[in-house]
Amino acid sequence: MRYQAFFRPPKPHVISTPSARRFIGTAADAGPSSQRPQTKPSPQSEEELRRKRRTEWKRRQNGQSFLDHTVIHVRAGNGGDGCVAFHRELFKPYGPPSGGNGGRGGDVYIMPTPHLTTLSSVPTRIRAQHGGNGQGTWQNGRNAPPLIIKVPLGTIVRELPRDDPRRAQDEYEAEAEALQGLSPQERRAKMREKRWVHYPEYADDNAQREDFKHAERLLFAQEREKRRMRRLRMENPIYLDLDKPEEAAEAADPNAPLGHRRVEPMGHLIAQGGAGGTGNPAFLSPTNRSPKWATRGTEGERVSLALELKLLADVGLVGMPNAGKSTLLRALTGGRARTEVAGYAFTTLNPIVAVVRVAEDGSFDGEAQGAVYDETRVEEAHERELMDSGAFADVLTRNQQRAIENREGLEDPFAALEAFRFTVADNPGLIEHASANVGLGHSFLRSMERSHALVYVVDLSAPAPWDELRVLREEIEQYKPGMSAKARMVIANKADLLAGTGADGGDAASQGEIAEARAKLQRLQEFVAAEMRVPVEGTDGEDVPGRPLDVVPISAKYSMNLKKVVRLMRTYVEEARENASS
Repeated sequence: MRYQAFFRPPKPHVISTPSARRFIGTAADAGPSSQRPQTKPSPQSEEELRRKRRTEWKRRQNGQSFLDHTVIHVRAGNGGDGCVAFHRELFKPYGPPSGGNGGRGGDVYIMPTPHLTTLSSVPTRIRAQHGGNGQGTWQNGRNAPPLIIKVPLGTIVRELPRDDPRRAQDEYEAEAEALQGLSPQERRAKMREKRWVHYPEYADDNAQREDFKHAERLLFAQEREKRRMRRLRMENPIYLDLDKPEEAAEAADPNAPLGHRRVEPMGHLIAQGGAGGTGNPAFLSPTNRSPKWATRGTEGERVSLALELKLLADVGLVGMPNAGKSTLLRALTGGRARTEVAGYAFTTLNPIVAVVRVAEDGSFDGEAQGAVYDETRVEEAHERELMDSGAFADVLTRNQQRAIENREGLEDPFAALEAFRFTVADNPGLIEHASANVGLGHSFLRSMERSHALVYVVDLSAPAPWDELRVLREEIEQYKPGMSAKARMVIANKADLLAGTGADGGDAASQGEIAEARAKLQRLQEFVAAEMRVPVEGTDGEDVPGRPLDVVPISAKYSMNLKKVVRLMRTYVEEARENASS
């Protein structure tokens, strides 16, 4: 027997908005324009919709489907209906009632997993499986399996309040809406139809029996108690901070007995399945020896949740577009972080997290002499030339290389030297007035709220990099007051002239260009020391002078002075982890 799938694909439909440029329809469906008056949207609302669509289109280019906030509507499974049946066998034409109970509806759990990095795989409408109906000869219905929603680590789950327009109706509000506009007799008939199962052609006769009326009063009393418990639960809405993977208690206990099946963790319960209906044997009494009614299963809970993903990165990079954040991330990881690098603004449309591995002597995985990280199109063109020339004819594929490593027992050469690792997040460029949704806005900054340290990345070749620092600090403070206090370092990228090389690795720079670059760096350091101090609170509450930010000039493209950057980042992360553990 094939069971019903957990998720049913939604029926295709078309949503037309006043600002939509294309729609699907026919003249017969549309009708005459006089019968359907349309209100013209205001220019401001149309501009907001256009900007929102353009922002989402930008972020979905090149197959990028990163999603860090969404609203989901969850419905637990309904309980199965009880059965009205009587036992029949040879020489026993009038047996006792034998209807089985209905199965329990499926519960819905939410569980964090380290294997996901985005919320795009979480459907917006989730519905668990219903319980099976009871059958004759005392056969109970099958209980529905639980449904587990897997989300990335760092997800915050909030239940939407009743006054939120994004919230969907719960099971009681949906029933109240279905009963609106009906007469008292129709309301009672519809409520009975939803709650009771009758033997064929015995519905009217059951309604006149005192035993049925007594059972109905008990059922309504149970429903009132359930409604009261639901209202009490709404006073403490769901709030989960899923920053750690789930682990069963048996797995954490080293003295757990061997040979026993360990219970797999299912996460946190967010919606409880409905109870199964009761079969007619439960209504057997001295005054009613053949009950011809049973109860239906109750509906599962409905809840609307807001999911917000805050990436668990130790260090977050903040900078203007084209400041070199993506190139810096590639240089720190030795090219393992496949970020897009180009000469235009907003190359990075979604946050990217990479791992930096450090050895005892301070060297890191991406450290290489003479490594150059150019634009993505330049590197792709170079690889294409090598491929056309036949240079890759004898190169092993990744599967062949992995098979040789497994056969010969080879491992990552840096794994034996690794002594410390931390994660770095590259975020889209932040520009002035981002709080007013200019550019990509600053909603993606939620991914850096959990970062232990923030690092400003500025372009030293720009006319005034200190103005960029001021804008970055103000935009971060507008997003969340106090967040700029996490800043620890300022990276002056594209400082090629300080090493005596020309721009983009060209001819040697003149003495005037070198002097200008050094003067600009000196002014940047003075600005950071004077205006970019981070407030620090003393142990006794007294005012402590602000902590100065470290200023490090580098060239991410040519991997210059990155060892100092890694050493400082490691210091910041170690201090933060020690403070968190204490």
